Amino acid sequence: MEAILAINPGTTTTRCALYAPRGGAVELLAEETFEHDEAEMAQFSNIAAQLDFRAAQVAAFLDWHPDVRLVACAGRGGMLTPVPAGVIEVSDALVAVALHRPVYQHASNLGAPLAHRIASAQGARAFIVDPVSVDELAPVARVSGFAEIPRFSFVHALNIRACGRRLASDLGKPFDELRAVVAHLGAGFSIAALLGGRLVDSSNRMESSPFTPERAGGLPPLPLIELCYSGRYTRQELLNKLYGQGGVYGLLGTKDIRRVEAMIAAGDERAALVFEAMLYQVAKTVGAMASVADFDLDGIVLTGGLANSSRVRGYLDGKLARLAPLFTYPGSDECRALAEGAARVLCGTEQAMRWPLAAQAA
Repeated sequence: MEAILAINPGTTTTRCALYAPRGGAVELLAEETFEHDEAEMAQFSNIAAQLDFRAAQVAAFLDWHPDVRLVACAGRGGMLTPVPAGVIEVSDALVAVALHRPVYQHASNLGAPLAHRIASAQGARAFIVDPVSVDELAPVARVSGFAEIPRFSFVHALNIRACGRRLASDLGKPFDELRAVVAHLGAGFSIAALLGGRLVDSSNRMESSPFTPERAGGLPPLPLIELCYSGRYTRQELLNKLYGQGGVYGLLGTKDIRRVEAMIAAGDERAALVFEAMLYQVAKTVGAMASVADFDLDGIVLTGGLANSSRVRGYLDGKLARLAPLFTYPGSDECRALAEGAARVLCGTEQAMRWPLAAQAA
């Protein structure tokens, strides 16, 4: 059976899935999530050093399914330089950048090298789809008040565009005519204006995003500058406090929103305030992205892990219902989105781009 392999490497997981291509759609055949203990991963000097370890797990997953023949491998795109949205064919040059010259260190940088290695061994094509470095900001959205620091895009493009396609299908509307705001609410948040199939503006994950279960989000710049020069923290300690140890974790000591909701149910007023403040900032940012669309929207989408919470949905519905209809697509089926991107290329409805690429402004 012909199949597309999707590979989604995370900090402590490697997710693998096999899909049968059905034109531009896909049908799940098998999936597996390999869990990695933090102590186990600490033995590697850097992300690139994990490649052989993770490749062996992906190969084991394929060995469990000898009845499939790979026609494509799709890996999660990593922290690359700015690129247009869409499917990118993996080359040796792209692998070199992802492994050795990424913009930031993250496990997702292994998506392209893993797809390339497996595909090469199987005689298949390798792709990445909508990496976080997708940058389609309009020129007006790039201008900041400081010439040396223009605004740029770093966004959960894969899930946001997949949700946009799902919304367009639900509404019976072409994706390239859709006008929506999509709020991806996971460990990190991305809230984006999706107009005509393009991510024309978004809340950069560390620039103007609300605080999240583990990230500090946008902060007042002057106190942050003072803290940088206070001598209280090293550069790495401060980066950790902003990214990984910030947000709800820094305020309440947990990244698990289910635990925060239990604290609220037990009468913890501090937890209730932090929870509301996080969603208050989400609603404000959705409103800001709605203004990018001149408040003319087909819908607002809530997605990511937090969209499973009825308390989250209820609060945001109360704040946003008058802006546009609210649609909820909980979780983030990134493996399916990766496979669908490869399937569109294989059936000819989308053309794969080739590295190197430059971002294209809206």
